[in-house]
Amino acid sequence: MDIAIIGWVWLGILIGAIAGFVLCSLLTSSKVSELESEIIHHIFIRDSLKEEIMKLDNQVKPKPRKRRNIKVNKIKVGE
Repeated sequence: MDIAIIGWVWLGILIGAIAGFVLCSLLTSSKVSELESEIIHHIFIRDSLKEEIMKLDNQVKPKPRKRRNIKVNKIKVGE
């Protein structure tokens, strides 16, 4: 009688462990796929920002404006 009870206990432990493993894997698979999609989104954003930085770095500097040659009349004070 004692061996039958021990056998049932071990059978329950084995079935419980297998069921727990399957249940945990089913619950975490959705979370893992969500995190993977978030990683892909962040990689896309990083690459887009890198392209924008490269565009800004490779721009040609604008030509400086020419100075105007305006002759200023010298005014002497006190004469």
